[in-house]
Amino acid sequence: MTLKFAILGDSIAYGQGASAQADTVAARLSEDLTRHGLANQVRMFAVPGSRTSNLAAQADRALAWRPSLALIIIGANDLTRLVPPQQAAAQLGDTVRALRAGSAEVVVAPAPDLSVVPWVPVQMRATVRAGSRLLHDAQSRAVLAAGGHVADIGMTSSAGFAHDPGLFSADRFHPSSAGYAVIAAALAPTVRAVARTAHEHRVSSGQQSV
Repeated sequence: MTLKFAILGDSIAYGQGASAQADTVAARLSEDLTRHGLANQVRMFAVPGSRTSNLAAQADRALAWRPSLALIIIGANDLTRLVPPQQAAAQLGDTVRALRAGSAEVVVAPAPDLSVVPWVPVQMRATVRAGSRLLHDAQSRAVLAAGGHVADIGMTSSAGFAHDPGLFSADRFHPSSAGYAVIAAALAPTVRAVARTAHEHRVSSGQQSV
């Protein structure tokens, strides 16, 4: 039985900045699932530049494919465009509920800590960190209320990026291949656990996902 694994979100979900497709979060997580005995087919629905308001259209396309598992990485563009945290969180909750109604298990990686991005001025970092935390926390509450799972890497994995410029690509905003390895490693335990839940549900209900 093969799990259909949908990836939604922004440029980080898409893998912008990676040197090769195999270095992206999607490819790395798909490989991790396979290595742990969870056959899967991964499909990309994420669009670079997306804000949370763009997720509904991505979810519509994903639901037509009927995934068993969905990963959403979103929030960076809401932060840079100063979208109110509660507004973005409510939109994210709506998307998670739609995917759950379509029988997909959903993992969300909330907003990253943008204060570690190299081009953020030192004097602005505390403000940017506080704004990132507000959105991160609002997203996490909305995801859990909608029946999703939170992979809490946005704030807790920022230290490595703050101290290692090599984790950023040449644009000094998107992760490099090495940065995506860090992100995928942080996401993998949650994605793997939720994938097992999705697999067990498919087996117990006698559904096929091919």
